Amino acid sequence: MPIFAVHYTYSDATVPGRDEVRPVHRAYLGGLSEQGIILARGPYPDGSGALLIFQADDAGAVSKLLADDPFALANLIDDTRIVEWLPTDGFPGAA
Repeated sequence: MPIFAVHYTYSDATVPGRDEVRPVHRAYLGGLSEQGIILARGPYPDGSGALLIFQADDAGAVSKLLADDPFALANLIDDTRIVEWLPTDGFPGAA
């Protein structure tokens, strides 16, 4: 099954909202992790965004899941980039 890297970009303007919504955002993503849909996830240390690694049939399936992320529902993500990724080693599902 294809693997996708998702890059979230945040701005300083969304910090208060992200702090408020973060618990439900993390619970939503945690549920996807438990289902094996998200393989890894976490914020960038500088607060500029986050990286999420998905395993899904296609980018459209990832987009649908991201649309239900509480951060997305609260308009707290400035930009989202979805890119298919082909890990070669050191990662589950690597070729």
